Amino acid sequence: MPATSTQIQQDFDRLADLEGDGWSHNNHYHAFLLKQLPERSELDALEIGCGTGAFARLLAGRFRRVLALDLSPRMIEVAKERSRDFPNIEFQVADVMTYPLPVKQFGCVASIATLHHLPFEAVIAKIKPALAPRGRLLVLDLYQAESVGDFATSAVAVPVNFVLKWLKNGRVREAPEVRAAWEAHGRTDVYPTLAQVRGDCARLLPHARVKRHLLFRYSVVWDA
Repeated sequence: MPATSTQIQQDFDRLADLEGDGWSHNNHYHAFLLKQLPERSELDALEIGCGTGAFARLLAGRFRRVLALDLSPRMIEVAKERSRDFPNIEFQVADVMTYPLPVKQFGCVASIATLHHLPFEAVIAKIKPALAPRGRLLVLDLYQAESVGDFATSAVAVPVNFVLKWLKNGRVREAPEVRAAWEAHGRTDVYPTLAQVRGDCARLLPHARVKRHLLFRYSVVWDA
């Protein structure tokens, strides 16, 4: 059964004090996401599910202002602490589904490992009017392996994952309390298959570019 917003908030409040800024499956793809964006824009950017603010800080170097939302109060506290040198980031404790987004405001809306917690059709309906003309939606998220290609990619990813963890973080496994927190959260996580993602995008985001990535992630790039 999918987690409620309260459960998700509690999980990430716990994780906020355990997660550092070391290498992860998510930030491994930050460079890929940045390549999809202009070097500089006079528009604003929005990040949905900003966590401790790592990608928001990268967006702050490209856009006039960044609005970064997260459901977890503790994540936002940590993000503010780590972003003191970024005055153009506004962090807000908020649920994007109820937050009053301005219309045609954002040159970029980004979401990393967050949309699987939300009803896809409803959140896309919320995001699309907020994008400025030619604004870009960037999604990086997890998927449920289903096809032969998915399982083959995952089989290759497992040893690569171990090597990268060792090279980047100096260890293969996280601390026991971090593993326990992620395992507890994972018991209620539900991921779409890539077929579902592609079907939803074909229906809701015409001409979106959907890509399967090695480390258990997919991306969506779509222009308003």
